[in-house]
Amino acid sequence: MRYAIIAAGEGSRLAQEGISLPKPLVKINGEAMIDRLIRIFHLNKAEEIVIIVNTLNPMTEQHIRKLMETDKSCDIRLVVKNTPSSMHSFSEIAPYLQEGNFCLTTVDTIFREEEFAEYIQAFESSSCDGMMAVTDFIDDECPLYVEADNQMKIIDFLDVKGDDCRFISGGVYALTDRCLPTLERCMKEEQSRMRNFQRGLIADKCHLIARPFSKILDVDHAGDIQKAEGFLNS
Repeated sequence: MRYAIIAAGEGSRLAQEGISLPKPLVKINGEAMIDRLIRIFHLNKAEEIVIIVNTLNPMTEQHIRKLMETDKSCDIRLVVKNTPSSMHSFSEIAPYLQEGNFCLTTVDTIFREEEFAEYIQAFESSSCDGMMAVTDFIDDECPLYVEADNQMKIIDFLDVKGDDCRFISGGVYALTDRCLPTLERCMKEEQSRMRNFQRGLIADKCHLIARPFSKILDVDHAGDIQKAEGFLNS
């Protein structure tokens, strides 16, 4: 199974709040977020890890290239490109995700390792088109609410909480290559943002399952670093 990391954002809010490192290199419990994801993905049988970074801060690219040189067990494919949105970043790496299953997330997504392993196992034993990590823990400035039925089949993705919405999107996407035509269509329609891709999957009648995690955090602000460490240490 392939894994993919979108690490091409600007991280402007962290920088404005005094964090000098680029977001992928910010440490949680002494481990850079990009390194943490790479380690977890390898523990979950990664054939290859595709990473996209931007040119705004060359430290991230240099860090990953050093990993590729010094640790030959890291089968990493690196794409360096400035993109206007997460969906555009996904589109840039999609050619390397064409055959089989893959799991995609952004670099600042924090979850428990054991829950992630169970999630990947559940996806690989499922026949669905995609399994989306969800959580009922809401600490997001603009959450994407997930409407699902009693069997956890996803019905819709909503910007405003519906009566039957218990969960929000966790920003971790386990997908089959059957989902990639939707990405291509969204790009042709000049859409952006991963939430619109997720809505596109529903519009294209893809079979999506919600997989609950106890908690998923994004590191957008300086204060989120301590929150993430507290969560992982609890």
